[in-house]
Amino acid sequence: MSELSDDRLRDMARDLVADMSGDADMVTFRGEQFDRGLACVHFPAGRGGLGLKPEAQAVVDDELAGSDLHYHNLSVNPIGIGMGMPTVLAHGTDEMKDRLLRPCFTGEEIWCQLFSEPGAGSDVAGLATRAVLDGEEWIVHGQKVWTTLAHVARWGMLLARTDPEQPKHKGMTYFMMDMQAPGVEVRPLFQITGEAEFNEVFMTDVRIPDSMRISERGQGWGGAITTLMNERVALGGGVPARGSGNIGTLLKEWLAHAPAPGTAAHHVARDRVTRLWIRAELLRLTNLRARESASAGVPGPEGSVGKLLSAELNKAILECAVDVQGSRGMVHTHGYPMLRPEQAGVSASFATSRMFLRTRANSIEGGTSEIMRNILGERVLGLPKEPQVDRDVAWSDIPRN
Repeated sequence: MSELSDDRLRDMARDLVADMSGDADMVTFRGEQFDRGLACVHFPAGRGGLGLKPEAQAVVDDELAGSDLHYHNLSVNPIGIGMGMPTVLAHGTDEMKDRLLRPCFTGEEIWCQLFSEPGAGSDVAGLATRAVLDGEEWIVHGQKVWTTLAHVARWGMLLARTDPEQPKHKGMTYFMMDMQAPGVEVRPLFQITGEAEFNEVFMTDVRIPDSMRISERGQGWGGAITTLMNERVALGGGVPARGSGNIGTLLKEWLAHAPAPGTAAHHVARDRVTRLWIRAELLRLTNLRARESASAGVPGPEGSVGKLLSAELNKAILECAVDVQGSRGMVHTHGYPMLRPEQAGVSASFATSRMFLRTRANSIEGGTSEIMRNILGERVLGLPKEPQVDRDVAWSDIPRN
């Protein structure tokens, strides 16, 4: 399959659309896409892929984007597809892959990520949630925070401490936790939008079978890196059509509310919009180039480039879109419904004010912009690492609040 041509791949995508036209629902369509190897073409045959290079997925996605049957991965199951499936493929057992990958891709089973904690946000390795082996099961106690879509998730990618006498990066283990298991409690965290995509998750005597352990005991950090690197690619590495997405929203607001032509305000605002359009196009082309050189498994640190730039650019674009509206931009027409949505992020169908508020989180979620700059400085530019005096100290000996 490694010699499959782009033309043949396009034909396969067209055949999928033709065969699924009519009343095919999302689950049926995406299940067929998985079975034909068009879900993640760089995955092995039988696991949703065809064993191709990652950049070949663009051929399938471009073909499906023109049909009414296309469902975007980040809308269907953003955590599971963008971050979880590559982790299970790289570190999970064959039984896990058989059980988890297909319903994750179809959206039948939503996944969430149980990494961050109240006392260990950006320092993931400092987490305190404990997992203790009891026969063939692990008993988990702890608390996670900022857990996107935990309230609708079936599976949680859990990082827990299993050996507190080891240094913090070496005493963790990675599990798949059933979010419906006894002892799991999910509480909403409402955002500035008035919605609760995020949650707190409390675990009290939660039992996880050892068969749902992804990493070797005490080696969860490797799996965590796989998840985090794929998360940054998923959040910042998209290649939308030219002039679409947030920059398309800004252009729409400009056409509707631009200051009167010939005025100083018009010239200043037009210059600002033009500069943002150029930045958006540069980011799109950069991500397109990165996709061409992508590798399966654990992406390189270059994924942090797209994550950092997209987070900061999204905020700047939506700020400008609100400013272009003038006094109208002070009104949040969507209101604050205090709901718990079943999807995360923003959509072009959202009101501009709602998108403006939601993008405030872009520079925090998936790793803060400050963390991205550290990664780029150390792993891309080769600058010295920041001092880490606790790296070789047993976790139990590290002072905590």
